[in-house]
Amino acid sequence: MPYVLVLNASYEPLGVVSMRRALVLVLDKKAVSLEDSGVYMHSATSALAAPSVVRLTRFVRVPFRGPVPLTRRALFARDGGRCVYCGGVATSVDHVVPRSRGGQHRWDNVVAACRRCNHVKADRHLADLGWRMKRQPAPPTGLAWRIIGTGHRDPRWRPYLEPYGSREEVSHVAPDVPPWEAAAEPLSA
Repeated sequence: MPYVLVLNASYEPLGVVSMRRALVLVLDKKAVSLEDSGVYMHSATSALAAPSVVRLTRFVRVPFRGPVPLTRRALFARDGGRCVYCGGVATSVDHVVPRSRGGQHRWDNVVAACRRCNHVKADRHLADLGWRMKRQPAPPTGLAWRIIGTGHRDPRWRPYLEPYGSREEVSHVAPDVPPWEAAAEPLSA
């Protein structure tokens, strides 16, 4: 089932809910649909356009938000689904300083890696191999990462997330090039 972006009354991104939950919010007049998903939900007597983005009608005060949770999905979103060592497609999680050598499971020590690089690196330090990372890992910041880290994506969400994250971060939600056009582009060697 598709997911829906929920915005506060101030247009601040709050989270992602199921389409069913979003419809209940709209029907109970607790939220207003800002973007339609193009899907219609049918009842015995009517058809409703299912929302893609909803805004709450009343402001909800959100308590202090701690750091973005470190999840596999959020990690792959931060690294763009690419291996930080070779740039290939990432399929596993690697600790820069191995846990067997005192490394911690934190944003600044965990990166996405391809299977080959992760296997070759094993439990060694980067200096032992002479490897370098393309960029140093760091914890993501900004309200947009609460949404990006869920792994649910919809191109209609992009205009609502851009004010709360950098253009590069928000591009993980919806790339500049539509997927059907990106697949048609020739690969350069």
